[in-house]
This record gives sequence, structure tokens and C-alpha cells, in this order.
Amino acid sequence: MAVSEAPHNLSDVVIANASVVHRNLSSPVLYEHAVRRGEGKLLQGGTFAVASGERTGRSPDDKFVVRTPEISEHVWWGKHNQPMTVDTFERVRGRILKYFKDRELYLQDCVVSQDPDHRRTVRVVSEQAYHSLFARTMFIPSKPLPEGQSPQLTILHAPFLRLEGETDGINSDAVVALNLTEGVILIAGTAYAGEMKKSVFTAMNYYLPLDGILSLHSAANVNPKTGQSALFFGLSGTGKTTLSTDPERLLIGDDEHAWTENGIFNIEGGCYAKVIRLSAEAEPDIFETTHLFGTILENVVFDEHERHVDLDDDSLTENTRGSYPLNSLANVYQQEVAPHPSHVILLTADAFGVLPPLAKLSTPQSLYHFLSGYTSKLAGTELGITQPKPNFSPCYGAPFMALNPTVYAELLQERLDQTGAQTWLVNTGWTGGPYGVGNRIAIQETRKMVRAILNDAFYGATFRHDDTFNVDVPVACPGVDQKLLDPRAMWANPADYDKAAADLAAQFRANFEQFRSLVSPEVAVAGP
Repeated sequence: MAVSEAPHNLSDVVIANASVVHRNLSSPVLYEHAVRRGEGKLLQGGTFAVASGERTGRSPDDKFVVRTPEISEHVWWGKHNQPMTVDTFERVRGRILKYFKDRELYLQDCVVSQDPDHRRTVRVVSEQAYHSLFARTMFIPSKPLPEGQSPQLTILHAPFLRLEGETDGINSDAVVALNLTEGVILIAGTAYAGEMKKSVFTAMNYYLPLDGILSLHSAANVNPKTGQSALFFGLSGTGKTTLSTDPERLLIGDDEHAWTENGIFNIEGGCYAKVIRLSAEAEPDIFETTHLFGTILENVVFDEHERHVDLDDDSLTENTRGSYPLNSLANVYQQEVAPHPSHVILLTADAFGVLPPLAKLSTPQSLYHFLSGYTSKLAGTELGITQPKPNFSPCYGAPFMALNPTVYAELLQERLDQTGAQTWLVNTGWTGGPYGVGNRIAIQETRKMVRAILNDAFYGATFRHDDTFNVDVPVACPGVDQKLLDPRAMWANPADYDKAAADLAAQFRANFEQFRSLVSPEVAVAGP
């Protein structure tokens, strides 16, 4: 689907009215500008530390999609894609253009999608060097567009413009507004850099599937010896970045991918990893990036005098982040398109301690769990949550899905049928009891299970059927205590396990009612 040019060529309007426009500065120069302007501080090793202010994460209540006739029938309207009128969008755009007048601005031309057949141009215009550096890090730097040529996506980024909520037709003093017809994204009132990344991902989750390409909130890596690839789905806190960044494999990317008839490719050019309580022992490759030039550390606490970071300090936020180019890592896949995955891994962190740590899924079961997108919210992660709470996020990324989740599920079925890839459900959460009673499964044990999957260790293996969750669980896994594979055996009181497992299974069924009439009979009965 083509993206129309923005009226009046937005870039020309901005450039003509700004006092200074710094176009396509390199990363080292952007570092210099950001430090000179007091946007952040250089730390030991050359990393750059910044603070995003009062908003230290995405603002889902402030995200809107402009409802136009061209897209109205396609978009998954609701809490994740709130409709905005064209008039409101024009009002906000006018506010930003007026705000940009006579300011020093930074313009960065990039592209998204490593596969050149599906590449789109992105232009980011911001008032901060730090955000221009972030765009250059997370997207793919490109040659400047010829003068007068409009990019396919334009981001106008005004983090310090405070809007007026109801007066401006929005919910607060901040907004993230996507006009998918024009290919224009407006971000104002929030300096959290992840809004840029995820707004572009939302746009790609609209454009790509309408061209028959499955876009995925997933990580991906490749076995350098066999060339076999794997996909890792998972919400925040499930281990997607940690498990895919494996020194034994080549990382394709940690968050955003697409799957075509020819293979898989990364949409981005960088990683945006959570770094809270990161350790050299558990995550050596990612830990190393927190000490390298080229990494942006967002909302990470550091010593002002020694300029050392404290990755365990969550006083600013639990959502501390590190943004770094893919090539900062030692083991990175260098080709633009990787082979089809042999294995697809669905990650969850079950805080109730009842899901098996490893289960093999049929295709209908894969689609059921893909549409469910289950993990747990923990006590303390959100105001008012005092006990673990089930969190169902379709496609393992509902906030970024522009289309109905069944569109992505249908494309996933096509790819699974085409390739014969095997799907697995891996629980990285608790065992022996719920959060607060049991223990979280050690990352080293989960790595053993994942490596067994990727090394095809379960071909010909013996499985037992878990009647409560309707999945097949291997009886043994190389290097893993057999008892760990049976969550019921890990509980002190099996009757307590049975009740907790039945309760979670019932919540799966209740959540799936929204999709039951939209899927095949095989998928409808494939869950717990």
C-alpha cells in the first residue's frame, strides 16, 4: 500500500521556518551536540546517559490513529488505536509547526526494513540531538533524500511542547498521533524515546500485512553452523532479548521482524533493551554494551562524579533502557534476509507458577497462544496491583498492532504451513508456587531448554500430555532436572497447584471469547 505525500511537503515547511536545521549529523557529532546542549552526560567508556523526564515509558492513553476513509475498515479500533479526527490532527500539527518556528532543529534521514524489497524511508525532525541520535541508532541510517523528495514516513518530534488536553482534542498534555494515510507521525509532550520506535513499528504493522507480509513483535537469531533461524515472541520481562542474544548464535534482532515467503528480516538497525538489574553473568553480551561508545542509556542512574552506572537502581523507573546499534554486539547476522525459522518460541512469564516451563505446540495451539499472548503483571509494576495478574496481549504486542490480531494469526498460519516450523511454549516465570512463594526459573535452566529446542534435541523424545493446559510436555531435557519439567511436582501441596492451574486455565478461556467466533474450530478448542 502506497503512502501519500504529506500536503505542502512537511520537511520543506519545517526547514524554511527553523532558525537552524542540522541535517543527518553522524553519531559522534550528535554526541557532541547533545553534551554541549546539556541533554545528557558522557559516562565511563563513552556511553551517553539521558533522562526522559516525567514520562519514563510509553503513554498508551495518549496514542491515537487518525481515522480516514482509506484506513477505517482496516484498523483495529479500540484502546490501543484510539481514533482521532482529521481536524484534531491538523490542529496538533499546526501547534507543532508553530512551535518549531525559529528553533534549532535536528533532521535525520533513515530507513526501516533490512530487506530492500520492503524498505521505507523515515525522516525524524526533533528539537533534541539526543532524539536524532536515537533515531539514527534504532532505525537504519541512509543517504539523505534528494531535496524536495518526501519521505514515506515523517516524524515531527516536539518533546517539550505541552499541549492543552481537551482544548486540543486529546487526553493530556502529550500526544502520539499516527496519520497512516499521509505517513505522518506527531509526538509532543513526551521525551521518552521509545515512542518514536514503537510508533514506526505500529505503522509497519499496518502497511506490511496489507501487502501479505507478516510483521512480528519478536526477536530472531541464526545458528551460524547450520543456517537455521528461530523466532522468539514475548512481552516485556519474559526474556525475549536475553534468550535471543546468545553467544552461540547470531542475532538478527531483538524486537521487530517480518516474515515473507522468502525468509525473515529485521525492521530495525538497533536494540532497545531493558537494562534494570542487568548482570555480566546472566547477559554478558548486552551487559557489555552498557560500557561502549554508541550506547544511549535512558533513565539509568549513575554516579555524577565517577560517572559509573548503577544498573540495579530503579529509583527513576523499572523501565531503564539501553539503545545500541546491532553491530555493537559480537555475534550479529550480517545478511539482509535470513532463512525461514525452523523453530518459533512463544515466551511467557507465569507468575502463578503453574504453566510447564516447556511445551510443544501444534499449529492450532500455536495460533491460540499467539492470539492469547499471555504473561503476568507483577505486584508493584502498576498502581493498584498487589497480587500477580494475568496479562493477555494478542500477538505478544497488542499496543503496536494496527490491524485485528486475527490478520496476523492468519498470516502466521500461512508461514507455519509453508515452512513446517515447530512452535514451542516456554515459561520463564515461577515454579514451586506463585510469585512470593515459589522461585523464578533460573535463566540458566531456561537457556538449556531453549538450546535443546534449537539443537533439535526433542525429535523422537517422549512427551506427556498436560490435561489442564492441553499441551505436550517433554519428559526429559538434556541437562535439566526432570522434576522441573513437571510444575505440579514442584509444589509442596499438589491440591493447591490444581486449584491455581484451573483458575488460570479458566482465565485463558474467558479471554479467548473475543476470538472464538473468528477462528477455525480447531483453533477455538486448542487452548486450556
